[in-house]
Amino acid sequence: MPAILALDQGTTGSTALLVHQDGTVLGRGYREFTQHYPRPGWVEHDPEEIFRVSLEAMREALAGDGGPPAGLGITNQRETVVLWDRRTLAPVSPAIVWQDRRTSDRCRELRESGVERLLRERTGLVADPYFSATKLEWLLRDPGLRRRAERGELAAGTVESWLVVRLSGGRAHVTDHTNASRTLLYGLAAKAWDAELLRVFDVPREVLPEIVRSSGVVAETDPSHLGVSLPVAGLAGDQQSALFGQGCCTEGSAKNTYGTGAFLLVFTGGRLPSPAPGVLATAACGPLGEPAYALEGSVFIAGAALQWLRDGLGVLETAGESDRLARSVADTGGVHFVPAFVGLGTPHWEAEARGTITGITRGTSRVHLVRAALEAMAFSSAELLEAMAAEEALDVPALRVDGGAAANDWLMQFQAEVLGIPVERPDMVETTALGAAGLAGIALGVWSGPSEFLAGRRFRRFEPTTSEAERRELRRGWARAVAAALAWARAER
Repeated sequence: MPAILALDQGTTGSTALLVHQDGTVLGRGYREFTQHYPRPGWVEHDPEEIFRVSLEAMREALAGDGGPPAGLGITNQRETVVLWDRRTLAPVSPAIVWQDRRTSDRCRELRESGVERLLRERTGLVADPYFSATKLEWLLRDPGLRRRAERGELAAGTVESWLVVRLSGGRAHVTDHTNASRTLLYGLAAKAWDAELLRVFDVPREVLPEIVRSSGVVAETDPSHLGVSLPVAGLAGDQQSALFGQGCCTEGSAKNTYGTGAFLLVFTGGRLPSPAPGVLATAACGPLGEPAYALEGSVFIAGAALQWLRDGLGVLETAGESDRLARSVADTGGVHFVPAFVGLGTPHWEAEARGTITGITRGTSRVHLVRAALEAMAFSSAELLEAMAAEEALDVPALRVDGGAAANDWLMQFQAEVLGIPVERPDMVETTALGAAGLAGIALGVWSGPSEFLAGRRFRRFEPTTSEAERRELRRGWARAVAAALAWARAER
């Protein structure tokens, strides 16, 4: 029975799974890679290191007795930009990561000049350094690189484009609709690169990849990399891949991924939504990988707050002990932690906000800080879903969850309490990689569609017990803390 190799190339590491047709995982590999912070607010990756660790992870996943897979699906950290030489395939700069804030001034200029309205209408996004266009614009400010780009000597793309071009030996320069929709250069309604937006950011069309379906064969890997030539048959940005991997293919179905950040998507199908202020519209994958739409909200820092408490302050030994510590106190003692280390995302979009802790007293302990960091993930996610569902009058019956922090039972129950709807966690939370496997497997006939792909999945359900009044009171303190973070960011303007 066939299997699919799935690569999940994330912000801090690459995970590879060999997924059998019956849904079992036959092989697994994982490698971390280096984060570079050359200046405050700047975040970079080495594209060569990303490719190397991704290969290592895939080779490890293939090292068992699973046999050669039918094909490869790739999902990736979105918005991160790579620029490389078309002939040598060598990067000409570090990759600028989605978290990077170096283009904050440029985005403020776009807002103040009124261009953001055009961006909003065409792309469903906002003028924020999070997205790819200002990163690519920043790279091409170098006169030498711009001349080379205009001569067609350079190619650009997000991380899946970079991986496919390297795996294929330069024979395929592609991106899928979900990744393209995160660049500020893609028209959501037209499902194509937008000529007017290319002019706004002065990006030569020649550097951009061809846009392809998320499910379908787009390249073949060179056998020197994995020992066998594999069809690359699935491509999707990590959050859309997780949405597909959770089986969210009907209107109103929603998922939240708790990783470095938290990303909540609500599927709207073939209907292009008109999102509320601060909420994003984005491309998604339909039941067979065809282009569809979703609403999205982004929390830039979620699980990374626990990493900071562990690595920066030393108040945690492992992120896993946060569950036990949170249960050891009745509440946070009035403490709220807004981990806006790289700004605030949905619905505020304040690039200058920074981490803020309110309500500290002499009685505050490390345990209160840990619990406040967990509560921040739930509060910020509830804020997203409320903003997203209200404008579109969507009925969201439950929230499906995945990502590393979704394994924390205390957090999932607290999330249900502040949302007032059930939270459903699958038996396997690596749904980002599973979504990439599903997209590739459906294209290659391993599965006939999402119902067969998802057969056998089991979910643990966390039911809310709080009243509406109790939920409002819980969230009131969070709103005050966010207001404090916003006030600090805007005080000197």
